[in-house]
Amino acid sequence: MKQVVQAASGGAVRVVDVPVPIIGPTEVLVATQATIVSAGTERAVTALARSGLIAKARARPDLVRKVATKARTDGLGPAVRTVRDRLAEDVPLGYSGCGRVVEVGAAVEGIRPGDLVATGGAGRANHAEFQAVPGLLCARVPGGVDPAAAAFATIGSIALHGLRLAEVGPGSKVAVIGLGLVGQLAARLALASGCDVAGIDVAELPLAAARAAGIRAFEEAGEATTAAMRGWSRGRGADAVLICASGRSAEPVMRATALARDRAQVVVVGDVGLDLARTPFYDKELTLRFARSYGPGRYERGYEDWGVDYPAGQVRWTEGRNQEAVLDLLAAGRLRVDDLVTHVFPIDDAPRAYELVAERTEPYLAIRFDYPAGFDYPAGFDYPAGQEGAGPAAGSADATDGVGAGSTPTTATTPGRSRPWVPRQRAAAAPRRGSRVGWIGAGAFSGSVLLPAFRAAGFDQFITVASAGGRSARSFADRHGFAGAVAGADAVLDDDDIDVVVIATPHATHAELAARALERGRHVWCEKPLALGFDELDRVERAAATGGGALVVGYNRRFSPAVVAARAALDPRTGPLSLVYRVAAGPVPLGHWYHDRVQGGRLLGEVCHFVDTCTALAGSPVDAVAALAGREAELLLAPDLALSLRHADGSLSTIAYSSAAPRTARKEHVEALAGHRHAHIDDYRELVVDGRSVWRGAQDKGHLAAAAAFLRICRGGDAAVTEELLASSRATLAAADALGVEAVRHPAALLA
Repeated sequence: MKQVVQAASGGAVRVVDVPVPIIGPTEVLVATQATIVSAGTERAVTALARSGLIAKARARPDLVRKVATKARTDGLGPAVRTVRDRLAEDVPLGYSGCGRVVEVGAAVEGIRPGDLVATGGAGRANHAEFQAVPGLLCARVPGGVDPAAAAFATIGSIALHGLRLAEVGPGSKVAVIGLGLVGQLAARLALASGCDVAGIDVAELPLAAARAAGIRAFEEAGEATTAAMRGWSRGRGADAVLICASGRSAEPVMRATALARDRAQVVVVGDVGLDLARTPFYDKELTLRFARSYGPGRYERGYEDWGVDYPAGQVRWTEGRNQEAVLDLLAAGRLRVDDLVTHVFPIDDAPRAYELVAERTEPYLAIRFDYPAGFDYPAGFDYPAGQEGAGPAAGSADATDGVGAGSTPTTATTPGRSRPWVPRQRAAAAPRRGSRVGWIGAGAFSGSVLLPAFRAAGFDQFITVASAGGRSARSFADRHGFAGAVAGADAVLDDDDIDVVVIATPHATHAELAARALERGRHVWCEKPLALGFDELDRVERAAATGGGALVVGYNRRFSPAVVAARAALDPRTGPLSLVYRVAAGPVPLGHWYHDRVQGGRLLGEVCHFVDTCTALAGSPVDAVAALAGREAELLLAPDLALSLRHADGSLSTIAYSSAAPRTARKEHVEALAGHRHAHIDDYRELVVDGRSVWRGAQDKGHLAAAAAFLRICRGGDAAVTEELLASSRATLAAADALGVEAVRHPAALLA
């Protein structure tokens, strides 16, 4: 399918071919009919992408801090590779559109295939022929509303949320500063709500559009405009001022202080500067508020990703219900948007639209992209037997309207069911085992760390890369030399031309994907953690025992030169080992996946590394576990942990995992005592044994050596390490069980 993207490193906007996205249980797959360019937001995205590194750093100091932290903890090389990989990614553009539903996730209610829906959500509702959109950001379009008008619903929700924050009602005087697209919609929505509305702008086109809609529109002329606005408000000033302008200057916000009445609401909707003077706000005791996108639910994972809606009695106007309100106003004829469209481009010509936005060669308000009226399912996709599905329900009013009309296959269909797409399986081949790689997961770690290690280890045939949405897979494939890119893991797992599967996806998916790949006889590299529960681990172990393929978990530290040398230096030893592993992991932002219980938190997601390293150093499996967590969060998500491990040979390991990050302490420090021997590893940069430096070099956590060991196993080498890796996974789950974490199932036979 076609999608509009901007490379993070700059350059022109492009239309690229990417796989059709695969939806999750809370998502809806939509065949797009129209999308609207949010010129202010999208111009900012493209301008930032085209700026230099210094400008990018000034715009995103939070990312600079992350890079600095990574350089301090992991070294300059990994930090640079991560930055380069990030800059090589494509950024999808767009967030407001309309289209016909093709497929509905199992957890989505109230939407069925064939429905016409307005779509929203940056990163989801893109300028693309197909969109995978959260179910709560799909609003059914009422009858009589044209898809081209419905495509405004999400941008309209931004304006509507700002108006709601203004707390105005019928008869209120509402001033709008900036009559671009969002300002036009805000003014029209205020007018539809019974408010008296006046707007200010400097350009003739937006002023004329506002006047044509019944809005008092004033050209900005300083004191003269202020006097006119005060006359309009009977000398009191506006009850609310909505700032819908954009730019670096704080002038629009300060301008609002002259237009507002005493104790009025000033709502910032646009992206403006905030170098403000206190006195004008203080003198009138103004309330300054900031509108966060489309309304409650925005940026909330529970709402957008997991489909958990807020009860209407508690949160009446969520972002999804704001979409519905805009659509209802369109259906009732109280809101008009068609006259705002100044330019229309077919999706193939999208770059011309962004040239217009960037260069401003002519005035514009709303820019619309149109998509082919009908669509064909992409080449390379078939329906599985018994799941043919249908587009619009048979006999419905929409059955022959727009998307799908005259383009659906002639095979028998089941009315009202979705059409899940399954990739055609390639003809079975007889490749050299361990040579042809399928990669699932196209994240930053994959590109900057894992894939370079695989290449350096000797893997040289990279066949297909998969990601959930497909876009990142296409970009990853182009950057890293994969033959193909697909959406969804099935396309890799079902391809008999692939004999090695690498799993580098979110943690909650690891066990399912690993088991399925092993059951198909593939060799599997699975990033840690292998499983988040005992039942998941049991299934993976059964698949590894019966499928015929090799399994390696990405516990790379056991393969590092420091650990390998430490084991050699401590062997033979006359007694048990005493190990202390101290980790200064540092804090993470609230939005980080460590705070997501679905992904297993820090214990299952990272401490598993250190459990395995202790096991490797001791050369003996764990047979007993004790664990304590700090009080800062729920047990599974605790940022501070202490684990005690007893190994079968009597060795004892203590893991002290802290969210602290002192500047004088490197991230990881391992100390081992055995008889008269003493060894310590300093952050995988140096190994000191009995006071003498045995190994020193650039930080090496063993990624390359681990990939090389995996290649040897795939080609018939000794796979004994697999049992040790599985035992470490089981010991980590036992540590979670020792904390009393209910999410870990199968409490019996913890270490059996």
